[in-house]
Amino acid sequence: MFDEQATTTAEPVTETVRRRRQRKDRKPKPQPRYQVILWNDEDHTYAYVIAMMMQIFGHTAEKGYEIASQVDTDGRAVVLTTTKEHAELKRDQIHAFGKDNLIDGCQGSMWATIEPVE
Repeated sequence: MFDEQATTTAEPVTETVRRRRQRKDRKPKPQPRYQVILWNDEDHTYAYVIAMMMQIFGHTAEKGYEIASQVDTDGRAVVLTTTKEHAELKRDQIHAFGKDNLIDGCQGSMWATIEPVE
């Protein structure tokens, strides 16, 4: 005997299963990547940059020195590549790090920006 109620409830379940399978097949898009760029100035010492890299980014003293050297030589250095939100946080932490106490007349923190990775 034909059961009409069983047929109508089976259709939505089949549609639901089909939708779930489609969602599982879709892979999430990776988040766009951003670079945190540290810019050179004459108001901060290598020791300041090294300390900042260690405290904010967890870099070793050696890595901090490499970044300080690159900033000094090239005028800028990429200190981190990450998601936009994380890059904004790290940029803001650089801006809030404070002045270099080893330089008289230092006005404040170093400058950093974020740029999308192409």
